[in-house]
Amino acid sequence: MTITLTLTKKEIDILYQTFKEFECKKPKYALYQLKVENCTITAYESLKVVFQGNDAQIYASRFQSSETYFDIHAGSDEVGTGDYFGPVVVCACILTKPLEELKLDDSKSLSDSYIKQIAPKIMETIPYSLLILNNEKYNQIKKDNNLNEIKAKMHNQAYINLNKKHTLPNLCIIDQFTPKELYFRYLKNEPAIITQLHFETKAESKYPAVAAASIIARYTFLHYWDKMEEHWNFKFHKGASTLVNEDIIRFVKQHGDQNLKHVAKLHFKNTEIIKRLDTL
Repeated sequence: MTITLTLTKKEIDILYQTFKEFECKKPKYALYQLKVENCTITAYESLKVVFQGNDAQIYASRFQSSETYFDIHAGSDEVGTGDYFGPVVVCACILTKPLEELKLDDSKSLSDSYIKQIAPKIMETIPYSLLILNNEKYNQIKKDNNLNEIKAKMHNQAYINLNKKHTLPNLCIIDQFTPKELYFRYLKNEPAIITQLHFETKAESKYPAVAAASIIARYTFLHYWDKMEEHWNFKFHKGASTLVNEDIIRFVKQHGDQNLKHVAKLHFKNTEIIKRLDTL
């Protein structure tokens, strides 16, 4: 497929900044050429931009009319994988129109208070599917699966569940965390596999459905976090910093190391701090 558009200088600059890591040798009279997944994008001095490849429509759509851009599409994202405490949450959702009244962006760039404000509104508006992997189950699964394998299986199941609520559109995007080939290799023994997927890094900043999935997942993570703190009467720090190490020591002293598996991802190096307890 080949699509040719005439863009503004600003749009051409945005396109370059978005995919500059894929820049290759440019042809004559071209400003640049980018070889992204399943598409070659060439921007010319005349401001003509040519999209060539199986996924040409996907990359060109964002620079066509807003009506075309917001043709139904789905996206998925996950949160919690970088936090020692708390679950892993994956969300997949479908957007059929722009949510112009809401600021859709990667949840990592939004404050938790803003996420708590807008996520319920998004969840009332669009079809979505959520998976929450609690810490105890995560620690069991992690013994036989690496983290990317866990995420692949969760994304796949989220799309399967979403498909039961609403027929999946042709364009389903995953915020890429592993190469496409490895993703499907992780799923080789799964009973059902969603295959019509487009993989792209930093997708949450490019596709509204991925941004919405990121926000819903973060909101769910925060809700789970609040319940976790209430249950254990304990304030946890997010991330995996030295503050988390201090939390581990306090938690083990208050609740015992046998309960750490209920709130933490034990394969993190932070867990090694427990070895110091005998000397503290």
